[in-house]
Parts: sequence; C-alpha cells; structure tokens
Amino acid sequence: MRILMLTPYVPYPPSSGGQVRTYNLLKYLSKSNEITLICLYKNPKEKKYLGKLKPYCKSIYFCQRSPHPWTIRNIFMSVFSLKPFLIVRNYSQEAETILKEILEKQHFDIIHAETFYIMPHLPKTSIPIFLLEQTIEYQVYQHFVNSLPFFIKPAFSLDILKLKIWEKDYWKKAYMVGAVSDTDRQIINKLETKIKPVIIPNGAGEDMIVEKLKAKDLKNPVILFQGNFFWLQNTEAANYLINKIMPLAQKRLPNLKFVIAGQNAANKIGRAKTGNLEIIDIGASQNEQVGKIYQQATIFIAPIFGPGGTRLKILAAMASGIPVISTKTGVTGLTVKDNSEVLIANSPAEFIDSIEKIIKNKDLYEKIRSNAYSLIKKKYSWEKIAQKLESVYKTLAPPAVL
Repeated sequence: MRILMLTPYVPYPPSSGGQVRTYNLLKYLSKSNEITLICLYKNPKEKKYLGKLKPYCKSIYFCQRSPHPWTIRNIFMSVFSLKPFLIVRNYSQEAETILKEILEKQHFDIIHAETFYIMPHLPKTSIPIFLLEQTIEYQVYQHFVNSLPFFIKPAFSLDILKLKIWEKDYWKKAYMVGAVSDTDRQIINKLETKIKPVIIPNGAGEDMIVEKLKAKDLKNPVILFQGNFFWLQNTEAANYLINKIMPLAQKRLPNLKFVIAGQNAANKIGRAKTGNLEIIDIGASQNEQVGKIYQQATIFIAPIFGPGGTRLKILAAMASGIPVISTKTGVTGLTVKDNSEVLIANSPAEFIDSIEKIIKNKDLYEKIRSNAYSLIKKKYSWEKIAQKLESVYKTLAPPAVL
C-alpha cells in the first residue's frame, strides 16, 4: 500500500511518546508498504535526523512550524479567529503547500494523520483518512486550565470550547478514527455516537525490552519516575512525588533513593532538595541513558492524575522488568490489574504502603514484574501493533485495480 503519513513532529529521536510511536510504526509498516512522510519541525537542527528516517520512507518532507508557541502572531490568531491555539501554533504554510502539490501529482491508498491538529493542512481529498488520536486533546488542555488560578481560567475557557469543537469536527471528517486505549475509544464514541473508533495501542520500544529478568536489590531500593517534563502531567506527578510521597517515605522508609529523570527535568523540577533524591536531565537524543536509568531502578512509580492516552513510560518500565506502582488514572487504557501486573495507589500513604509491601515480599515483587513482562511480549510489541494497523488500512483502502 502507498501510505501518506502526517505528524506534527519529527519522529526521531524516539524520546517523546509521539516520536516513539511514529518511529516504531514507520519501522514495521515500511516492510510491506511504501510510505511518504510529512512532518513538522520547530528547529532546523531537527533536519539532521533525515538519515535515521530514510530507511523507512520513500520520501520525507520536513515542514517548518512556529519555533515558539507563545508568539504575538499565534496569540493574536487564536484570540481573533475561530481556530484554537493548538491548531494555530502547529500550523505550517509549507506543509499545506506541499500536501496540495503531492496530492495533485501522486496516488496514495491511505492518509494516516497522527493527531487531529495536523489535519487542517490537508486539502479536500477522496483518499481515505485514518486519524489516530494519541489522546483526547481538549481534555488534556482542560486539565491544564483547571490547574491555573481562578482569575486566569476565563481567559482560556473559550479556547477550550473551540478546541473541543474542532477536535470533534475532524473526527467526523476522517474515514476512521483510532484511539490508543479503550477509555479514549469510549470517550470519542460518547461524544460522537456515530463514530466507532478502533484501538491501535501504544507499545514498548524494542530497546527497552530486556532479554530476561535480572535479580534486583530489594534492600537498597531505587524508586524511579521518568517522563518528558515539557508535558504538564509529568511535572505534576514529579511535584506530587517530591512534596507528598517523599516526606512520608523519609519517616517510614528512610533507605529509599528516589530518581526523577527526563527531558527538561532540571528546568521544571529544579535541583534535588534532599540527599535521597536525584534529578537527572536527559537530552532528546540520549535514548541509551534512558535504558540505563530504568535498569538501575528497583521500582517505577507514576503518581499521575491528569488524563490522556496511555503512558509509554509505564510500558517501558514493564518491558524493563521493573514493577510499576501507579494511580488508577496512570494505567487507564492498559490491560493491567491491581496486584497482578501493577500495584494501584491513589494517595501518598497508598504509594508508601505499596512500596513497602513489594520490597518486603520478594514473591510479590517477582510476580508483578513477571506478569507485566509477559503482557508486554504478548500484547504491546510494535510489530504486532503495526500488523493490526495495516489490517485496518486494508479495510479502508479501495481494492487495487489489476
């Protein structure tokens, strides 16, 4: 099949959730399909990754979008137009022009759009469009607005309303909508009852899946939280860990060491305030360092309370053989059960109880991580996910003319 794939980011290096997703899908879809990729970039330096993507694409077009979100132009356009800020800040005139040109000259069987806010670049076309929603965007931004002081919230309310309207409108314009979890699928279907999304889940990167589960030191446990701290939910989770969980840990489990690692960590989280906390800032291209940090950890905790998609960081921990302790929100969309593949905790006390329980019960520790690791191998490999996506494409594309 000839696939035209659109992404609002350059899918390399695979450091953010979207980049991990697209890079792995390209890798496996390219084995039996011809892919043309159009991706947006903020910094011209991102073009250096062309060589990393070339093996998987027939053609690649890098298109410039606004380098900085909060420009005067972006703010003006979002305030004085019907477009929400998310679409304005991700708009690229270059992408719109290129798409018009190549759709006039080339034939494609499927257009794959990762996120709805890449779709405004598309001209009217009869080619089937598969829209994959990595998260329900308006809910994510609503969560952000809810965290703001009350006197600022009204200024953003109109933009949230516009975002919801545009997001729903593009669901209806697509031939089929994909969601990464059953939770997101149900939300989409509830908002637009005629839309029946298909689930194309996230997966664990091959570089994170260990060959076998190695023995861990439960006497000197290292508790890890890793994420991209350009993302609000991760910053919230890190601050919750520092301000709510760690004070209890110092009283009950003083031998615990905590590690918070990820992109923009130093800027968003700051420097360590105690001797048993290490904050590690990870560059966008330092993927090997991420793997090493996971391998050095004993337990992965995810005190996440914000909505959105499925958490690749949790899948990575499960693939690395590290037991996960998370909120119910954090594992929403994953086919995991409490006390089977993960431990669920929804308060600081519950997190400390779960940490204490699992480091003092080796059988439980091994059970949780073994079940999680088996689930990754069975359901969350990118190869199997790409195969499912390809089968969806075939139901949408018209049969080839012989």
